[in-house]
Amino acid sequence: MSTTRYYKVGGHLFCVSGEAACFELMTNYEPFEVQVAETTEGEACFTLSMEDGPSPEFTEELRQDEEGQVIVCGKTADGKAVFEYQWWGATAGWLVCTEDYREGCLLTTGKHTKMAIDNALMVLYALGTANKGTALFHAAVVSHECLGYMFLGKSGTGKSTHARLWLNYIKGTELVNDDNPVVSIGSDGRATVHGSPWSGKTPCYRNVSYPLGGLVLLSQAPHNKIRRLKGIEAYAALIPSISGKRWDAHIADGLHQTEDAMASHVPVWHLECLPDEEAARVCQKEIER
Repeated sequence: MSTTRYYKVGGHLFCVSGEAACFELMTNYEPFEVQVAETTEGEACFTLSMEDGPSPEFTEELRQDEEGQVIVCGKTADGKAVFEYQWWGATAGWLVCTEDYREGCLLTTGKHTKMAIDNALMVLYALGTANKGTALFHAAVVSHECLGYMFLGKSGTGKSTHARLWLNYIKGTELVNDDNPVVSIGSDGRATVHGSPWSGKTPCYRNVSYPLGGLVLLSQAPHNKIRRLKGIEAYAALIPSISGKRWDAHIADGLHQTEDAMASHVPVWHLECLPDEEAARVCQKEIER
């Protein structure tokens, strides 16, 4: 029997329908679940249905490969977007969604189903909220003194490591999210960072929100040195860390507005660092100064 549940992440409601076995794999979403009585008809920014199904026919447009996970993006003959999820050579499923990304259907294969569910919901969330002043980031986030601080950088640069250094050496620090936080822009232009159901290798699924106090772009170095980025440097530091289908003009325009607001209102730094206590203290001293 199919079940329907509602979740709210970063202020945005979405709806998921599927068999009970699928929801057994979704314990990371439980802190974000809301009751039907708390929802309003038409409020959900997207809906996802889940079912077993065969491969849809589509034309490949782009392929992304990272650490054994492959995402193939394409379109069906009638214009629907398709995302195929592969994990170490095995296809986990296909997400087929409408052009506006408000409705999606995940066709699963019985292999790596949880990976397919998480990826489908991340894609729909990132694309469905791109024009709503919201962005899904690839970053680690900590909270300290009632503010959130995000650590950005390419895979392997030490985002999670630097977050752990704050947890170990900066009293009062808590982990908000280790890999996929959400940032939303308010009507006043100010940014808020939110926990999410997606957190990479470290399970941290907290339904919490903090005013965003700053962003720190990390790079490995034989020393610890931090400097403030402004203007185009600050804007450019954000782009590689934001999830989105940038070859879609509508999505790109929405993300540009969010990036511009963040670069204008949120301080951005570049930290060249070692993986040591001094790096955390140099960073904290400067960005909370």
